[in-house]
Amino acid sequence: MNNKIIYLDRNENNYGPAPACLNLLKNIHFTKMSYYSREYTRGIKSILSERIAKDFNLLEDRVTLGYGAEDLLKQAIQCYLAKDNKIMIPAYSWWYYKAMADEVGGLNVEYPLYPGKDSFHYDIDGMIELYEKENPTLVFISTPNNPTGNSLPLEKINLVLEKMKDTIVVIDEAYAYSGKTNYVEEMINRYPNLLVIRTFSKYYALAGIRIGFALLGKNISGFSKFTNRYLGYNRLSEDIALAALDSPDYYADISQKLKEDKQIFYNELAKFPGFKVFKSDANFILVEIPGEIKSALKEFLTKKGMIIKFMNEKNLNTHIRITLGTQEQNRLLISAMKEYVTSAVYA
Repeated sequence: MNNKIIYLDRNENNYGPAPACLNLLKNIHFTKMSYYSREYTRGIKSILSERIAKDFNLLEDRVTLGYGAEDLLKQAIQCYLAKDNKIMIPAYSWWYYKAMADEVGGLNVEYPLYPGKDSFHYDIDGMIELYEKENPTLVFISTPNNPTGNSLPLEKINLVLEKMKDTIVVIDEAYAYSGKTNYVEEMINRYPNLLVIRTFSKYYALAGIRIGFALLGKNISGFSKFTNRYLGYNRLSEDIALAALDSPDYYADISQKLKEDKQIFYNELAKFPGFKVFKSDANFILVEIPGEIKSALKEFLTKKGMIIKFMNEKNLNTHIRITLGTQEQNRLLISAMKEYVTSAVYA
């Protein structure tokens, strides 16, 4: 086995954060570690929430920070979902959605999401019909969705939000692989029961510093009080996140490389017998493979020092999810998979 393992299984950004983030750490002052933030004296939560509010053209009190998107999603459930309350989640979704609801005794209701010819898609009519039937307390919409990679187009999001405007809707945009913000302001101002959650973990390659943020509709003041921290947030994480926000060209370049590499994965993996590759708007792709090769392929790639996600869920048990790495890593993986599918074992 190779000494250097390539991890392409947890949707991290293997390019790493912008150089400005690393330069900041080299010159950090001890007060950032020794003293609490005093931004509250200016009537705001933090310098980061102030900056995010400016970028999204929102008031600062419409922004709250968390320990990554995971933390904010969990807090939304803890804040609003009680025992036997219902939460709607995508049929093919991150397993942790279900686990979080279970922790408070909530009831998961899965709304339809279907595989199409070359991508998954939401069944909007079925989703609205289920909503009207089940009357949930909370609705989670993941766009792009993990692990399927498909997004919900903006016009469809607005249609769903209009139908569900009296219910708290959480849009999980953790995998939004761009810095685009222009559509969020209008949504937040139009729908008072809406939360939009993002993270610095994926696009900004800062999964290790654990920082995310939520943008809140005007009726979500209870969530803001639930999540706010009297003594402030992690001052180092805030400064690193600010450095990332100030490096748009660096991240735009990575985004373009990932877009190009996704197309290579689509083209190459689609040639393999029995493989079906689904288009993705995220930094990963989902691939259906012949069930009989699952164990052998996993063993083969592991020996090569390459770790990808082999799905083992009810509806996704003959699928792999591949996180896009650097261009070099992606080509090594494609080469290894070609080696396997052309081997005598697979033949």
